[in-house]
Amino acid sequence: MTKKSFEKPDQHIQFPKMEEEILTFWDQKSIFKKTLDKTKGSDSFVFYEGPPTANGKPGIHHVLARAFKDIIPRFKTMQGFYVSRKAGWDTHGLPVELEVEKRLKISGKPEIEKYGIEEFNTECKKSVWEYKDEWEKLTKRIAFWLDLENPYVTYSNEYIESLWWIIKQIYDKGLLYEGHKVVPHCPRCGTALSSHEVAQGYKDVTEPSVYVKFKVKDEDDTYILSWTTTPWTLPGNVALAVGADLDYVKAKKGDETYILAKSRLDILDDDFEVIEEMKGSDLEGIDYEPLFDSLTDVKEKVHYVTTADFVTTDDGSGVVHTAVMYGDDDYRLGEEKGLPKVHTVDENGNFNERVKEFTGMFVKDAEKDIANHLKEKGLLLKKENYTHSYPFCWRCDTPLLYYAKASWFIKTSAVKDELLKNNEQINWIPEHIKHGRFGKWLENVKDWALSRERYWGTPLPIWKCVDCKKTTCVGGYDELSEKSQEKIDLESFDVHRPYVDEIKLTCECGGEMVRETSVLDCWFDSGSMPLAQHHYPFENKELVDNGAEYPADYISEAIDQTRGWFYTLLAVSTVLGKGTSYKNVICLGHINDKNGKKMSKSKGNVIDPWVIINQYGVDALRWYLYTINAPGEPKRFDPKGVEEVVKNVVLKQWNLYTFFATYAGIDNFEPKSDITPKEHILDRWILSHLETVKAEVTEHLEHYNITEACSALEKFIDDLSNWYVRRSRRRFWKSENDTDKLDAYETLHYCLLELTKLEAPFMPFIADKLYQGLLGKEESVHLETYPKPKRNFIDSKLNEEMSSAKTIVTLGHAARDTKQIKVRQPLANVFVLGTDVPQGELLEIVKDELNVKSIQEGSSVESVLQETVKLKFNILGKKYGGQVKEIQKAVQEKNYELKNDKTLEVGDVILLPEEYERVYESTDDKYAVASERDSIVVVDTEITKELEEEGIARELVRHIQEMRKEAGYEVSDRIMINFKAESDQFLSVLEGYTDYIKRETLAEVIGYGNDLGEIKKQVVVDSISIDIGVTKIK
Repeated sequence: MTKKSFEKPDQHIQFPKMEEEILTFWDQKSIFKKTLDKTKGSDSFVFYEGPPTANGKPGIHHVLARAFKDIIPRFKTMQGFYVSRKAGWDTHGLPVELEVEKRLKISGKPEIEKYGIEEFNTECKKSVWEYKDEWEKLTKRIAFWLDLENPYVTYSNEYIESLWWIIKQIYDKGLLYEGHKVVPHCPRCGTALSSHEVAQGYKDVTEPSVYVKFKVKDEDDTYILSWTTTPWTLPGNVALAVGADLDYVKAKKGDETYILAKSRLDILDDDFEVIEEMKGSDLEGIDYEPLFDSLTDVKEKVHYVTTADFVTTDDGSGVVHTAVMYGDDDYRLGEEKGLPKVHTVDENGNFNERVKEFTGMFVKDAEKDIANHLKEKGLLLKKENYTHSYPFCWRCDTPLLYYAKASWFIKTSAVKDELLKNNEQINWIPEHIKHGRFGKWLENVKDWALSRERYWGTPLPIWKCVDCKKTTCVGGYDELSEKSQEKIDLESFDVHRPYVDEIKLTCECGGEMVRETSVLDCWFDSGSMPLAQHHYPFENKELVDNGAEYPADYISEAIDQTRGWFYTLLAVSTVLGKGTSYKNVICLGHINDKNGKKMSKSKGNVIDPWVIINQYGVDALRWYLYTINAPGEPKRFDPKGVEEVVKNVVLKQWNLYTFFATYAGIDNFEPKSDITPKEHILDRWILSHLETVKAEVTEHLEHYNITEACSALEKFIDDLSNWYVRRSRRRFWKSENDTDKLDAYETLHYCLLELTKLEAPFMPFIADKLYQGLLGKEESVHLETYPKPKRNFIDSKLNEEMSSAKTIVTLGHAARDTKQIKVRQPLANVFVLGTDVPQGELLEIVKDELNVKSIQEGSSVESVLQETVKLKFNILGKKYGGQVKEIQKAVQEKNYELKNDKTLEVGDVILLPEEYERVYESTDDKYAVASERDSIVVVDTEITKELEEEGIARELVRHIQEMRKEAGYEVSDRIMINFKAESDQFLSVLEGYTDYIKRETLAEVIGYGNDLGEIKKQVVVDSISIDIGVTKIK
């Protein structure tokens, strides 16, 4: 068997191209299938794919959701769970119908019916697959592993049969009913909408509001004032409502007298006189003259004052105009008082023939005309613009009307307690969604308006007798076939309209039963997918009943799904008595542009995901989306952020791998099957760090804290690159293959290999590329087991000591920066306060990092330190408001005391450690100071002649290293150096530091005054002009 060796890495790696190659490898080797085969028979981890609709192109927001969906199933698969990951397509409803209407250049229900329901639905069925290829292409490219070969499709007969079965269960429980009530109605689409659909379409709009004068009968010049923000409902007015216990007045202004709430007198402005006070109950029964002659033929009592419990004096006049057919409160009041139920508006949103002044006008367009009409009749007190949140159709953007009509409802209000109880079983990320946005929605749950008077959707399986009006609900196709008056060929039967409308049943009374022509809310389709995707209960019953595929362990979508899929999933499972259908959910904030603006084609700020993918690669994009901020927060997408990920995360790993593979290849390093304990402090530390990170990342992923997991990994990558490898590079360079060098190889190889496994769910491409390059034992990293920490390698004390040492280094560099002294310039002394001085090997590392000769405990320089307290005003302002100025003044005057618990007592105020910062300065210009929390580092900045010459030597090394890089030399190439300089100081430097320069630059020979060589460069170091020549030794 031929021994595998480490291949020479590509020095000019193009990550998008590399990812395409890995994709091809996955396809050719069926890696996704192999991950499923490997875990088949193991415990299940259930993931549900929220089904997209493929009649539009996927965007960057879909990449966000799919990145978060993919990571947890990958993690759980590597832990040994079986995660089936069935893809799905949402294929019904208004989103599809509206796109087809546009394509056919028709609009509205009359034109659809003229075109033909059969033909229209045929077009709908075709349209849902228009962008299927693009969806699948993007899904595969971003490494979202789904079973795309066997998806569930919501228009399939099998899926719809499961929906019918679910509806039948709800019907049999008495939770499905036909009601006549006010519902949100889209006049363009001609259908009712559910409350969760309405919640997705609110906009802030500025519209006219009017104060209307209702003339009291039999009283001269006396008017009841009422305010409305929907003037279009005024022709439908049937009553005025007041609060029985509220205080009202008659106020005279000029020649007219107005009745209104006492606390709302300010709407009359000035120059009025209160002539009488009364309670609202005293006004009950007063008759007034109608504004319009639209209800002259009604038999019920109409146009009088009544009392209602929903009246307030928070705004308006304290008198509510009541139009029974156009408001929820109005309708309930009408039921209670027996007010007439008469429409003045048709379902298209136009005034009907009852409103002669505006017949045929769309109601929202007529509002200005209504105000002018009332003004002409002397019935308008005033008109004001009013900004409020108003619902629009979530699909066609038409203003919705609250409109009384017959609809079929699921009585979700009856299971409100169960909904709230089931919500308690769900782990929400972010946590505040549970009792905030989602919990409050459940507390105010309304009955689900289920039926849609549309065409392309799951048919409502309700048949009603034309004679006795009895209804029956059909729960499956066998049942339908048995009850049908004519035989149905179930093999070829299409259950959609218009075919299902033609099926007639026979009622127990002997009459004919015809189907209610409505279809279901398409959100019911997707909310039922936990069962319907398996054709439950007709097939695969055991998968759901034994817990293998129900409930979901994990789902993820955008935050608006708290009013959509998240809600309907819970609603369906709750009314069925099946608890919650999901256990853990990550709720994602919306993606905006880099300025926080919503992306839109008209603004030209839409991010094309393919542009980002082709430029930076998927790994960087996924990592950016995981780390841009907490999952639930709105995201400002900036392509430069993805570029930063390439540099700081992806490329950094590639460079680590390149460094290792280059030297390992030269030295014919053969990795062992497992790592053994090491002696070198850097080896012991990085191995301890790695095993600690394994525990941290696993813990974070177990709790769905993806951003935190990324932070732990990114810190490890940085430490591995910028601390371990940089501090260890001489161990790899040296020519002898001793134990120390072998330990360095083994340690770095193990760290890199384990890192590929840890990051595989996050960045699946580079993880697999590096894994294969590092000679991992499996065919792919995705067939590996997720790494478990080796607890015996974890040295918490060493971790803390190294962390403290790195803090000292960071502060030492910061202190140098205050005096603009480069790190390459050696200094004599560093003093440390507030933390222990490193010892032994660690001390030597810190001295080398800071380029100083000595590090000491700092009590000897404590006298030169001057403390200043800096307040964190962004925190204090929210907490203390105007008191902040007093706190600031006291701190400036040093009137504070630091307590043992790190709090700061400032007068009567106790500041917490995170609300202030202690900063130190030196009173002696010789010293530079930097601090962080309790750690203080003081640097002696005095530079002697000896220190200056050593600094020059270090500068020379830097220039030579740059020349090597510019020449394209390999990191292992040996070189010859020649210098020329007319300077006695330079000769002194060369005499003292030749060995150092050789060692640092891999130089075999250093000459002076000879021909410079193949690469030449002139530099100036400390005012000395130096010519440098470098030649590679063949």
